Parts: sequence; C-alpha cells; structure tokens
Amino acid sequence: MLTAPLTTEAVAAVGWNVLREDVSLPCAVLYEERLQHNLTWMQRFIEEYGVKLAPHGKTTMAPKLFARQIAGGAWGITLATAQQVQAAYTHGVRRVLMMNQLVGRQNMEIVSRLLEDAHFDFYCLVDSAAQIEQLGTFFLAKGQRVQVLLEVGVEDGRAGVRSEAQVAEVLEALGRWKNTLELRGVELFEGLLKDEAAVRGFLGRAVEVMRRLVADGHLAAGKAILTGAGSAWYDVVADVFTDAGFGDAVDIVLRPGCYLTHDIGAYREAQERILAANPVARKLRAGLLPAQHIWSYVQSVPEAGRGILGMGKRDAAFDAGLPEPALHYRPGEDAPRMAPAHWKLAKMMDQHAYLDIQRGDDIQPGDMIACDVSHPCLTFDKWRTLLVVNAHYDVIDLVETYF
Repeated sequence: MLTAPLTTEAVAAVGWNVLREDVSLPCAVLYEERLQHNLTWMQRFIEEYGVKLAPHGKTTMAPKLFARQIAGGAWGITLATAQQVQAAYTHGVRRVLMMNQLVGRQNMEIVSRLLEDAHFDFYCLVDSAAQIEQLGTFFLAKGQRVQVLLEVGVEDGRAGVRSEAQVAEVLEALGRWKNTLELRGVELFEGLLKDEAAVRGFLGRAVEVMRRLVADGHLAAGKAILTGAGSAWYDVVADVFTDAGFGDAVDIVLRPGCYLTHDIGAYREAQERILAANPVARKLRAGLLPAQHIWSYVQSVPEAGRGILGMGKRDAAFDAGLPEPALHYRPGEDAPRMAPAHWKLAKMMDQHAYLDIQRGDDIQPGDMIACDVSHPCLTFDKWRTLLVVNAHYDVIDLVETYF
C-alpha cells in the first residue's frame, strides 16, 4: 500500500494508466503534450511583443506548474493573497506580484517574514490613503521597505482608483511614506470589461497615469512596471502598452493565468477572437489547447434519455458553464472515442452529473467519460492532486495544489 507522496520517478515506476482503471475515478487529468504546447505558445507570444510574463498562480496554486512556467521564461508569478504568496515562496518562487491590496496585520506579518530574504522581490497594490497609512505604519516599525503599484480601477469594478482626485490623494499619501513604500508603477485588471473599445479606453487611462508618474518624478529609482492582462484580453493589453512607447525604462508585465490549461468556455471564445484579430497570435498558429479533463464513471442509466455520472460540483467548475462530455471509453476497448455531440450535462449536484442522452445510445454503467471544463481556476481548487498523463494515458507525474 502506497502511503507516501510519489515522486515523478516513482509514478513512472508504478505504471498507472487511466484507461486501465489503475486510478480511482473521478479524477482530474492534465495532458502533458498540451500543457507543454500552451506553455511554449504563450512564452513565444510574450517574446514577440518584447514584454514580460507573470502568470496568475491562483489559477492552479500548483508549485510544480509555477516551476515549469518560470523555467519556461516567466519573469515572476502573480498571486492574490498573502497565504498564496507564502505557499509560493515556500516552494521556491522568489518574485511575486500580489495583485491585491495588502491589508490586515497577519497578512502584513506574513509578507514581513518573507521580506527578511533579501532575494525576495515582492510587489503589492495601493489605492487609498487609509491603506497606505496602515502599510506605512506597519513596515516602518519593522524597518522594512515595500514595493507598491498604484491600482487603477473602473466604476462598478473591483478595487482601484476611479478619479484624478483619488490618484492625487494616493500620491500625497505615498509622499509621506516614501522612505518605506516605494512606488514602482501602475496596475490594472481589465477582465471585467466585455467590450474591446472599453478595454482600450481603460488601458489608455492607465497609460496616461503612468506617464504622469514618470514625468512628475513619483516613481522610486530603478525599472518601473506597467502591468495588466487577465486571460481574455492579453493581446489588447500587449498592443496598447507596447504602443505607449515607454521603452526600456518600463517593464510591461502581462498576467494571464488560465492559458496553461485553457478551457472550452469563455477562454476558448477569447482565444478565437485573439487568433482572428491579432497578427502575432496568427503568426504562432494553433492557439491554446484545452489540457484538463475530469474523468468519471457512468454510475447509472436509470431511464431513457438520462445517464448519471459520478462527478459533480465538488469535482469541476460550474460557475461559467457546465462541463462538456469530450471522450467516451469502455474499459477493454482500444482507445477512447469522441463523445456524441448531443450528449450534454443538464445539471450537477455535489457528486452527480445528469447526462442528457438519446434512447438507443451505446452507454452503460462502468463506461468512462472525460469532460472538458470551463473556468480552470474553480476546477483546480477542488483537487489536492491532479494526474499528468501522456498520449497513452499513462500517469507520468502528479501535481499537488496548495489552496
């Protein structure tokens, strides 16, 4: 009986195979060839634009995948909370953009402990005088300096300054703490906007704020940072920010997180737009590929037109659309086949999914179904361990998550 975590070498030696039913279902599977394709594709996109990549690690919270992204050329890792920052640091990440405001004593304590490592390059966001006073007071007492970025926001959005008056208030507050808080640049998140014109307008506003900071000497000495880009509009962010003409004085940093596994929902739609509109993406061809499945058994076929799968809301994201059946396999067959196009999930419960089928479909209890997912962030966080498989469905690695 295996009781200890398996290394990659140990997994290969055990010789598990998903189709041979060597692993318990349901299980979350990552496809090695597609992971590598997506990692390489995005890094090439970044290099074509001459910008930097700091993928959002909250998508996977998988240090093994962080390491692959950094080894593949990523400048750093983006994270959302102090706890995530600590987990990433513990597993070797030494440059972090925490794209949230650092608020609360224990959260500041976590960052303070990590900043004792002189090699740890950390950034967080500011958007109000009150928050700046809290940060400044805490880190002055610690005798530490913190690098911050000014967050620019939109009406009805999340955090971030909305007006020139708010920008002025933040800059005035930072001026009182310039020996403790180092302003390094500007950050935004454009992913809440659905219209390209609105996205471009928002990005243009951030560029103008950045120009003001540079021209008026508000930035700390050294390379400045202008950063944006979730997984839906990264091409537009790259266009607008590189066209701004800041040159070598400013590092432009893009932060998409979902590209590594991609999906068959909103991000597939975004990628289709990018491939149609962006010349760099068209040059790279192929585009991103969905690299994650949830495999489960058919539990029951209790009535005509209905199958029940042994997976549910505890196994796969459902906030951005239900999973979609992709592959159908009956143990003992040579290989999986494509699931019929008319098979659709009707609803999900905690541990069950209702599969709409048709009378006479060749499906029975014990069959295995692989489902594509939409919104990988809320699928990764349901699993402590995901299986990495090769083209033959051999398990070649394990990926652990740290949510």
